[in-house]
Amino acid sequence: MLAIVEMQPSLADEAVLGMANEQGMVLLTGDKDFGELVFRDHRYAFGIVLIRLSGLTAVAKAEVVASVVKEHASELAHAFTAISSKNVRIRPRLL
Repeated sequence: MLAIVEMQPSLADEAVLGMANEQGMVLLTGDKDFGELVFRDHRYAFGIVLIRLSGLTAVAKAEVVASVVKEHASELAHAFTAISSKNVRIRPRLL
């Protein structure tokens, strides 16, 4: 696991996506711009999980995300997943 915010906080979204793809890692983010890169700009993504859990503590967010990853691990690669307080949407992407 890598934490870009700790390694290179000013790294452009395209570079972050490229790093995740090169390493075959699913990208966990709270930044909706990655959805634009994938759906509007048709950029390849190994997998993206968009975390939309406003109003929760960091610990509560971590628990929700860990639970989703555990339950849906086999579905996260090659998919765009959005986690909100109401649901989990997994949209497979075949590129």
